[in-house]
Amino acid sequence: MNWLFPKSLFGQTLLVLVAGLAVSVLVGSWIYTMDREQAVRAAGGLAAAQRITNLAKLVQDTPREGRERIVAGLSDQAFRVSLSAIPPSTAPNDDEAAVARAIKEFLIDQLNLGPGQQPRVSATVPDSPVFGGVGPMMGRGPMMHGFGGFGGFAGFRDLRVAIPLADGQWLSIATALPESGSTFSRQFLLSMGIMAVVIFAVSFWAVRRVTAPLAEVSVAAERLGNDLNAPPMPETGTIETRQAARAFNTMQARLRSLVDNRTRMLAAISHDLRTPLTLLRLRAENVENAQERDRMLASIAEMDSMIGETLQFARDEAKTELRRPTDISALVQSIVDDIADAGMPVIMLPVEPVVYDCRPDALKRAIRNLIDNAIKYGKVASVAIETTPKAINIIVDDEGPGIPQQELSRVFDPFYRLEESRSRETGGVGLGLAIAQSIMQAHHGEIVLSNRPTGGLRARITLLR
Repeated sequence: MNWLFPKSLFGQTLLVLVAGLAVSVLVGSWIYTMDREQAVRAAGGLAAAQRITNLAKLVQDTPREGRERIVAGLSDQAFRVSLSAIPPSTAPNDDEAAVARAIKEFLIDQLNLGPGQQPRVSATVPDSPVFGGVGPMMGRGPMMHGFGGFGGFAGFRDLRVAIPLADGQWLSIATALPESGSTFSRQFLLSMGIMAVVIFAVSFWAVRRVTAPLAEVSVAAERLGNDLNAPPMPETGTIETRQAARAFNTMQARLRSLVDNRTRMLAAISHDLRTPLTLLRLRAENVENAQERDRMLASIAEMDSMIGETLQFARDEAKTELRRPTDISALVQSIVDDIADAGMPVIMLPVEPVVYDCRPDALKRAIRNLIDNAIKYGKVASVAIETTPKAINIIVDDEGPGIPQQELSRVFDPFYRLEESRSRETGGVGLGLAIAQSIMQAHHGEIVLSNRPTGGLRARITLLR
């Protein structure tokens, strides 16, 4: 069931808040409904008892010969009245004694009945009451003042009363106490639905307002990981949010300064090394041993190439290129055409135009580095572009010997080269793949190398849309 629980702070906070409010509303509605039902039944019971009292007084004051006519006129289906010479059987059960006693005491008090004129009362509890017992509202308010015992009316429906008259007759009344109506009416459900929508909307707004700055910190951190020159976070919101944003911006400024200093130092060292290399080349030219002179010049040329690559790497790191929508298919095709015009074996499969927001010059260099490596070490390069709704994949295949499995991740380290590539013919100082991977990471993408089952190496560039 853990998959049903939200993973984000916003989702968890919203769930806890809405769940707590929902439970509070449901419990409050249950209490309100229970009290409302009990109050309605108690009021109805009191009204019925008062009606019985008034009827008994009327019949008591009427001559014997006119009572039958009054009783017949007042009796109906919901309030049945009759006269009898013998007392009816109305003995209540033990669980109804409190209700019957409350009504009995009320009648004795209202009718001024003596000890020998005790009325008989029977109250029948419904088979399936919605809410039983005496609620907290019973016996309160103006209507209930002085009749606290009538709270028991909330738990029954049928009422039977037999009252002795002065001449020996018994007045019998059978009635049904009014129900409180449907517990969950259409209006009640509609109001609950509107309340739920309002509670959810307000909770959503409140939780979003509190957690939004945390989401902004997450977005800013991801943006910083891809671009040190990203704009700083806005220092708005609560005191804690402003403090966090200020600390984040300070950290970003320090990181940018650190990287800039490292890049400038690297560029300066690489540039300064050119002067002694030039002097070494001039001195090597004066060496009389031709074989030794060629070796020295080759070593100097390799060092010069390494310094040149390092300078270019430093310039690219310090360079800030703006993103713009670019047709990736056209960009890759232009690289392939340039390399093919130089007589290199490279082909590209046809593909539809694909527009992507990128830094075209940097992306072009990364793709060119992969194609150059494929031609140098794999004889021929085959380029293809595959698109999905979420990503653009640029695939570069070659027909070379591939790379040992344990070396696939290490080749992205700066200045790391496989032993087979350490030759004057292929050249390279081990920065090409490192530069390409750095460019891809700045584009929210990555480069993955894998050995093809049919032989050769596959380099897959993945650019997330």
